[in-house]
Amino acid sequence: MAFEYIEIERVEKLTKKEFIENYYKPQKPVVITNQIEDWPAFTKWNFTFLREVAGDKKVPLYDNRKTDHTKKVNEPDFIMTMAEYIDILQKGPTHLRIFLYNLMKDVPSMKDDMKWPQLGLRLLKSLPLVFFGGQNAKVFMHYDIDFPNIFHFHFEGKKQCFLVDPKETKYMYRLPYSWICNEDIDFDNPDFEKFPALKNVKPYITTLKHGEMLYMPEGWWHYMKYLTPGFSLSLRSLAGRPANLLKGFANVAFNRYYDNWMRKRKGQAWLDYKDAEAIRRTNALLEKESA
Repeated sequence: MAFEYIEIERVEKLTKKEFIENYYKPQKPVVITNQIEDWPAFTKWNFTFLREVAGDKKVPLYDNRKTDHTKKVNEPDFIMTMAEYIDILQKGPTHLRIFLYNLMKDVPSMKDDMKWPQLGLRLLKSLPLVFFGGQNAKVFMHYDIDFPNIFHFHFEGKKQCFLVDPKETKYMYRLPYSWICNEDIDFDNPDFEKFPALKNVKPYITTLKHGEMLYMPEGWWHYMKYLTPGFSLSLRSLAGRPANLLKGFANVAFNRYYDNWMRKRKGQAWLDYKDAEAIRRTNALLEKESA
């Protein structure tokens, strides 16, 4: 048994008014095509270009291993040069990926290749983050720590994107003091016997191609799977809803530090507790709703 997916709406280039009224205010995801054809990046950005301008830059790499108590939140598994990583990507399938990397801080000239979308959001110009993955690489299901609104632009190949409405967070087996779910969940092949609350989740799905943009509203869960080697650029704005702004502040200012402290203090026992507690809390809620 698998999820019943909802296809994310796809539209042509939007005006500011259309975006705000139809997608931002109702907090509805959307794929926008033909939005960045006037960016130099649309024709320039590929692996050959990146090897030329950023080949010598040291990049943070992650694989598909579960959270390690010896590492801090978002601490990379490996470090290598961009050129070495691109070589790996082009040789064949790999789980290695780049996550939350501010490439333009290291290569400022790349900012000249893009334009900041004029869609009514105040984007954080200091945080244009890039994400890379090889064929079959997967990004674990999570929502962003600071509850931003995200414009996610894909380059090279295809990437499948799965989104879950934050209204369904109570069914997602979210770990305490975290913004990820129980890592034993396989969202390609969910085990509804072990994780019965997932039956109440109706994920959204789309496949992004080169130059297409996905809008992800505040607090939406997302899981990405690279169908081919590729990379993406995310531009973000602060949460517009006060409740989300406060939750994001609590995550950044307290929860991540407490989680890191408990990993040092309790080790693997802390991670085991969080896994078990996520299951206990979620299944208890499910039983209460069924009563």
